[in-house]
Amino acid sequence: MVFSSSLFLLYFFPVFLLAYLFTPVKFKNYTILIASVLFYAWGAPKFIFVLFAVLVVDYFLGNKIYESEGRKRKLYLIISIIINVGMLLYFKYANFFVENLNDVLHLFNIENVGWTKVVLPIGISFFTFQEMSYTIDIYRGEHKPLQKFTDYMLFIFMFSHLIAGPIVTYHILADDIVDRRHQLNNDYRLLGLYRFIIGLAKKVLIANVLGQVADDVFKLQPADINSTTAWLGIMAYTFQLYFDFSGYSDMAIGIGKFLGFNFPENFNSPYISQSITEFWKRWHMTLSSWMKNYLYIPLGGNKVSVSRMFLNLWIVFLISGFWHGPEWTFLVWGAYHGFFIVMDKLFLIKLLKPIGKILRTIFTFIIAMVGWVFFRSTDLSYAIGFIKKMFSFQFSYPEVIYSNRFEFTMLMAIIFSFAAHSDKISIWQWKGLNISNNNFILSSRVILSISLFILALADITSSGFNPFIYFRF
Repeated sequence: MVFSSSLFLLYFFPVFLLAYLFTPVKFKNYTILIASVLFYAWGAPKFIFVLFAVLVVDYFLGNKIYESEGRKRKLYLIISIIINVGMLLYFKYANFFVENLNDVLHLFNIENVGWTKVVLPIGISFFTFQEMSYTIDIYRGEHKPLQKFTDYMLFIFMFSHLIAGPIVTYHILADDIVDRRHQLNNDYRLLGLYRFIIGLAKKVLIANVLGQVADDVFKLQPADINSTTAWLGIMAYTFQLYFDFSGYSDMAIGIGKFLGFNFPENFNSPYISQSITEFWKRWHMTLSSWMKNYLYIPLGGNKVSVSRMFLNLWIVFLISGFWHGPEWTFLVWGAYHGFFIVMDKLFLIKLLKPIGKILRTIFTFIIAMVGWVFFRSTDLSYAIGFIKKMFSFQFSYPEVIYSNRFEFTMLMAIIFSFAAHSDKISIWQWKGLNISNNNFILSSRVILSISLFILALADITSSGFNPFIYFRF
């Protein structure tokens, strides 16, 4: 069940909101928890029992870490990490490892390893990262364990962010889970619904429209397209990915606001970045923050030799790429970004400084787009062939048909993506996402919310095309 489906919008969400509003404050967490279990069970009824078993073990280990000292403390943490990483490796990467092992065995005429393919549970990557943040934050002394097991289940299971983030680390959300009465008010609820509908509109009215053309292009083989088609396809996908994922994050943040939670922001106009280093400060910010705090810093961070620091960066980005999916394309995508991060630190930022803000932004945007080819392609040979067509400069009429609506939506996507290049507009955008008591602003939000919701709902009910890119991660 995804947020942009009629099932969620017309049935699950309204019923849940009414139930939550009329539930007494001391029982609100139970209402969210029940809804979250039902929400997840709808999409993965079998895996929910495995997930629950891991929850029980990690809750026990978290308490043991808090109560213990010295080596025992560290041992409990290691056990927790092994369980979570092991679960991620098995469910998400076992098929990949076996398939590649069999490819190697085939080269030596050795019989393949027999294997029953493992089904990938939805949201497994986000689940394991949040689980690990719980025990690691307790180990670091950033927060004590939750007293109620049901509160701990709520932290992990909360349906608003479990499937595709944002990744909410334990120390950020812990206090709100225990007591958020000061945030259970109409200001939070109205802002939450407004933010949810903005995200819904980004997903349905922009990402879905661009996604249809992106899919049409990437169904073709590189040999059958020209440069115009290649650039059209990757531009459509570049903006589809951003508005799809940031739209989902907006919806999650909006639901959180309605429930009285403050989830961290996940995007900050990433395509206005002037370097890949800046891009990763603006794109999927909760993943970047997680990787920095729970991987890069433990590896030594910047407090090591220059060569070791570069190695740490490569490790982080390789893992970040592989975290997105068990494919060589994702590993190459991670290595690709890691390469430009290292180049930024060596000389690239200084080298590009004289060319000006706009040219730096265009250069970074092109680097990001080329990277998205690996992200979107089914295999490396396809990605390389596609990139070759992009830069063969054989421009002619595209091989795919697109509508006037696509052209208009692409224009809107470009404007919305790059508008924050102006500092004034950037400030205005962030102010527009905060609580306001101004009657004009409140009235405008209500009118805009109703209009966008009607348009989005009409689009959902009339079209069968409603993909959700990050659902498989």
